[in-house]
Amino acid sequence: MDVELAPSPRMSSPSLGRRLLNKVPEVTLYFWIIKVLCTTVGETAADFLNERLGLGLTKTTYVMGSLLLITLAFQFMARKYGAAIYWLAVVLLSIVGTLITDNLTDNFGVSLVTTTVIFAIALVATFAAWYAKEKTLSIHAIDTTPREAFYWLAILFTFALGTAAGDLVGEKFALGYLTSLAIFGALIAAVAIGHYLFKLNGILAFWMVYILTRPLGASLGDYLSQSHQDGGLNLSALGINAVFLATILGLVIFLIITKRDVSVAETT
Repeated sequence: MDVELAPSPRMSSPSLGRRLLNKVPEVTLYFWIIKVLCTTVGETAADFLNERLGLGLTKTTYVMGSLLLITLAFQFMARKYGAAIYWLAVVLLSIVGTLITDNLTDNFGVSLVTTTVIFAIALVATFAAWYAKEKTLSIHAIDTTPREAFYWLAILFTFALGTAAGDLVGEKFALGYLTSLAIFGALIAAVAIGHYLFKLNGILAFWMVYILTRPLGASLGDYLSQSHQDGGLNLSALGINAVFLATILGLVIFLIITKRDVSVAETT
């Protein structure tokens, strides 16, 4: 999926941050496969740590939040994209995004409708601030520290928004996990058709799919792990996480070796 947005990175005003190689991967089929796997792990891992291990939402949030901050520190210190640290950050952001929404709904009683609206506004505000400062939202130009900060903040809000919207559809409206999976899959297909056949803006299409893959992966995770009476397959959450994490690891190792997701051009 082409995600360029005019003006091009080379024509946009340079940020005052230090110049880097592009810090994010090229958007390929591998990107979307790993992204869906990460979102599923985010859903099942958060539930496993919170409920099965009995850590509770608060302790789980502290632990995962700390790991995320450490990972992002290494990510920001790097001068170019590295598949291992990048995708570790995405996995942890998926878990933390889920926990943020769960804390608001379970611990503070904020409705799913309200959290969906709040995170939608926060995401739009992030994009507005990003474009106002950098004059581009292209993910092919994440080559300065400010742009990278906007990028990761946007990703955090997409995970939180996707969790809230997914829970709203699957639980509030009681549609069930398989139905939710079909709905979000159809919406992703519609965005792809809109982009490739009807010239839907690439950057808009990218972020729409990025948001929608969160509830898609969450619905898949819930369908696999939840009990039969709740409409799931009642598979082991530990086993699901192990299989999905092993698959992510295998794909990341493949990308490290082949470098198929590394940008070939450096923005100057």
